[in-house]
Amino acid sequence: MRTDQRGSAGVIGLGNMGLPMARTLIRKGFTVYGYDVLEERRELAAASGVIVCSGVPEVMGATAYPVLSLPTAREVEEVVEAAGALLGPGRCERTIVIDTSTSEPDVSRRLSARLAAAGHGFLDAPVSGAPIGAAAGTLTMMIGGAEADAAYARPVIEALASKIMHVGPNGSGNVAKLVNNLLVAAHMVSTGEALRLASAAGLDAESALRVINASTGRSAISEVHFPNWIMSNRFECGYTMGLMRKDVRLVLDIAEQAGVALPLGEHVAQLWLDSTDRLDDAEDFTRMGAFTDPSASET
Repeated sequence: MRTDQRGSAGVIGLGNMGLPMARTLIRKGFTVYGYDVLEERRELAAASGVIVCSGVPEVMGATAYPVLSLPTAREVEEVVEAAGALLGPGRCERTIVIDTSTSEPDVSRRLSARLAAAGHGFLDAPVSGAPIGAAAGTLTMMIGGAEADAAYARPVIEALASKIMHVGPNGSGNVAKLVNNLLVAAHMVSTGEALRLASAAGLDAESALRVINASTGRSAISEVHFPNWIMSNRFECGYTMGLMRKDVRLVLDIAEQAGVALPLGEHVAQLWLDSTDRLDDAEDFTRMGAFTDPSASET
């Protein structure tokens, strides 16, 4: 099944981020092999031109550039385990696993050491930019791993991301993404509170948001998420409450391991973790920023 390796890529995990990444790779001239555990995602991928495979081994056997887009580090480890001998030392083609999941630094370090011993590479390369950025090929990608591995995978990386930052050895990309997401979690809460205050004090939220976005209080959350998905009541960014809760838990774990006190970060994380009674894990994470009464039900 092997094609020209430099012109092919794989995507394992064809969800809200993986499928638009696969479509972007196809649009940019790659032959793309894909797999997802859900039949409906495989059907959508096939309709988009992805060569849908029967499982992880078939994807790994078809390309030297498997891109992972998975919910947690557990699934990332399971994929590498499922690849088996296809990522072993006997494989003639060097493979670079590009893990765009928001994963755990220790897991990335462990997997990278395992693959390096077999002559392959592993990049923890989480992304920022939401599904819209994945579809446009304009993601921001923060890469942890060997520079030689990043250079080898550059064609695929450049197809997916317009901002590419190699931030250090394996695990560094995960740390960078989690630090960023701590700020995202904080900005979502603080911007929502600021707009609730404005509204209660007699200033309409839209006017307050215009001021914020023309002043020093602005952020990507205020500039993009609030006007597009929160003020419009659309709530369809594509990133779930469950994923953000997972991320803030990982932030707290890393802080504990590093011996760093995060008084504000811990409070923000707890607000997300304590919201399960009103916002299910499957809900879009932008609902956390709704500037109306957070205890009110939304339609």
